[in-house]
Amino acid sequence: MSTNPVDLGVTVGSLRLENPFILASAPPTADGRFIRKAFDLGWAGAVIKTIKPDELEIEDVSPRFSILKDRKGSVIGFENFELVSKKNISYWSNEIRTIKKEYPGKILIASIMADLQEESWVKLSRQMEQAGVDALELNFSCPHGMPEKGIGSAIGQNAGVSGKITGWVKSAVSIPVIVKLSPNVTDIRTIATEVQAAGADAIAAINTVQCLVGVDIETFEPLPNVGGFSTYGGYSGLAVKPIGLRCVSQISQCVDVPVYGIGGISQWQDAVEYIAVGAGAVQICTEVMLHGFAVIKTMLKGLENYMQRKDITSLSDICGLASQKMISHESLNRQCFVKAEIVDAKKCILCQKCMTACHESGYEAIHANEQGIIIDENKCDGCSLCSFVCPKEIINMKSYQA
Repeated sequence: MSTNPVDLGVTVGSLRLENPFILASAPPTADGRFIRKAFDLGWAGAVIKTIKPDELEIEDVSPRFSILKDRKGSVIGFENFELVSKKNISYWSNEIRTIKKEYPGKILIASIMADLQEESWVKLSRQMEQAGVDALELNFSCPHGMPEKGIGSAIGQNAGVSGKITGWVKSAVSIPVIVKLSPNVTDIRTIATEVQAAGADAIAAINTVQCLVGVDIETFEPLPNVGGFSTYGGYSGLAVKPIGLRCVSQISQCVDVPVYGIGGISQWQDAVEYIAVGAGAVQICTEVMLHGFAVIKTMLKGLENYMQRKDITSLSDICGLASQKMISHESLNRQCFVKAEIVDAKKCILCQKCMTACHESGYEAIHANEQGIIIDENKCDGCSLCSFVCPKEIINMKSYQA
């Protein structure tokens, strides 16, 4: 391990952050007091919970959150259909000025959303710029409530409208404009390309995935239950990380502007994955909602130790390395393959889960006798399913070259 000092700082476009961790626009940034607490603990920046024009009326319902747990009881998915900030423009203008004076080294970004009128977007964006934010984030991606008004993801699902509004805002302000995209589209690259052409300085991805988290099978009422009814909400948390990684990877390969990675980041390792697929920095929400702002301390320490172990002096050195290795299915190497082998037979408990999986979803390459599990190398097709179902993790996939 290297003992050389590492630089956790990142530069995303024209913005310099002391580390790559930013609070996403969400309940943890719904109040200036929350943002101050987060900054004190070490967060490099925050995106304010989406600010709207005062005349745009919203009203939240209760309850508006629900969760999905794995079989061990850990939260892996989180649904919400909370709307945008309840606080008015005057409140946020005053808070932005004060926070920037108190924390000049932190990055403060205003997420904004308006109706489909140019005047609305121009006025709101200029108000935020005058208040002193470092950048704007255009919310084209909220999947619930706001699309019913023709905004939110209703904008982000239309490339032409996304580009038009991006152009309006870019013409109105001189600070960086970030566009936050929705995963609830056929091809996110189409939208990313359009907003870049319209002048976007950076792209943030992803917002939440539209979902229905569950149903109470005793009452047949969908969750979250609001007086016996529900609506489709936004899904976040660990379960959406593969979707976020895919979107960031695709976006980073088709545009030249920086990308902020969002979705399912609960530990420093997740952040490294996002950076490896092209993110310049990451935004985090659900993990903070579940465990508090102090999670930043473990993330910072873990990332620092990782960089020293790998002798990485700057995160920019690994940005996009994994995306460079993403190719078409047709281009994947058919001459390189793997086959299953048991690496520590003494640990086998003869549960036969591997055999069941192979016989019912594979190529019947695994059998059991009095001595234990036997893998027929000639029948093994190298799919790797057996290695994932083994509770003792004693099945390894050995590499071969044709």
